[in-house]
Amino acid sequence: MAQTFVADELIDAACKATGLTRFDSDSYREGLGILLADANRVRYPEAGVQRFRGALIGALATRLKTTAYLEQHPQLLERPIERPVFVFGIPRTGTTLLSNLLAADPARRSPLTWEIDDPVPPPMSATLYNDPRALARLEQERKMLAARPEMGKYYRNSAIYPNECMFFMQSDFKALIWEGRGRLPNYRDWLFDQADLTSTYRYHKRFLQLLQADAPGIWNLKQPSHGLWIETLLKIYPDARLVWAHRDPLAATASFCSLMRMGASAFGLQPDAAWLAENYPWQAVQHANRIMNSRERLGHDRMIDVHYADLMRDPIPTMRKLYRALGDEFTAAAEGGMRAWIADNPQGKFGKHEYALAQFGLTPDGVRSMFERYLSRYQVEAEG
Repeated sequence: MAQTFVADELIDAACKATGLTRFDSDSYREGLGILLADANRVRYPEAGVQRFRGALIGALATRLKTTAYLEQHPQLLERPIERPVFVFGIPRTGTTLLSNLLAADPARRSPLTWEIDDPVPPPMSATLYNDPRALARLEQERKMLAARPEMGKYYRNSAIYPNECMFFMQSDFKALIWEGRGRLPNYRDWLFDQADLTSTYRYHKRFLQLLQADAPGIWNLKQPSHGLWIETLLKIYPDARLVWAHRDPLAATASFCSLMRMGASAFGLQPDAAWLAENYPWQAVQHANRIMNSRERLGHDRMIDVHYADLMRDPIPTMRKLYRALGDEFTAAAEGGMRAWIADNPQGKFGKHEYALAQFGLTPDGVRSMFERYLSRYQVEAEG
């Protein structure tokens, strides 16, 4: 018999863990309920149950802690988030590389992995990279890579690198990070077709207002699925600057399927190839189509295009061109930071992430036909 996750029990556990009881709103409740109804149909092994339960309680606990801190410091909610940069696109199109290069500019501010995971109290500018919480996470990271060096092949991340907004948006339980925790079709369909993410982006803003308390800056933000909800994003951030990362969708789709297979395995699951081949190419196409739909409504110039092939071949000229489009100065400090990051993170530093469409029963012609609309509009350099 499958395990049972119960929302009130998880909320109670989060309250006991934090000693707090107040959430800023109950907007998280709907998504949590739909997620748990689906998750209770999944046969997780015991280790997977505990890991999933811990993730759920952790997301709730983070929301409790951010609520309490902002109630104690309400002036932070008056501070604006001005002209933030949002990077998005089909998953696995170089958004992480682009975000890391932007974060290497000392004039920019990015939400770092460690502070997303442990945001209270927020850091100061001087302690962003040497806070004891950051150093502890770096040591955990060192041990993890020593034990499992292959992990570095899949996702180029670090405690002191920027991380995706989904890792704090998850506290509103309207986020694709949850969909990847097993075969959860009802949650997926609700998220894509019915969910209103206005509350999620309101929480997103509150979280950034907390993080910038003593470490301000122009925000650089990254998440492929921002592209699914651009017009909702713009309700909360009307002056946002939008950057669309492009890559050969055949390569991106194969990489996406591989990453999601690995993600499910982290919860002790062995997802069948048929589900991977059905679900994740469909999601990739949804990203492309919804971004194109938004661009048609908002105007072509509302988004800036960056191509993965250009970024890999000529990263500094490509970033200089992006800065011109953003209206930002490409300073010597920005260039120096980017060159240093590139030198420290060569392609294949942890080995090569191997993936192919055939591993999932997919063919190049089949995937190409799925992206016909996208490929007819954008000249994306083919890989392989």
